[in-house]
Amino acid sequence: MNKAELIESIQAALGKEATKRSADEALEAVLSSIANGVKNDKKVQIVGFGTFEVKSRPARTGRNPKTGESMQIAASKSVSFKPSAALKGSL
Repeated sequence: MNKAELIESIQAALGKEATKRSADEALEAVLSSIANGVKNDKKVQIVGFGTFEVKSRPARTGRNPKTGESMQIAASKSVSFKPSAALKGSL
């Protein structure tokens, strides 16, 4: 499912009065709220769906696949998603 299909699904769930624009605005509001929550609080937990959390990756030594030469990979941060038991069970 891509973003356009998700917007159509939201529009259908909201009913006949909802427009694609209102569904798009609702989706954007949810996504930006999750992004801001992860950025500010480092964790967003949605009961029954899952948890978005910032994970830190330490610096490490890797290999350039083209040359085989060792190289240093910098430390980084990433967002991970852990699904809830209810979501896992529904799959």
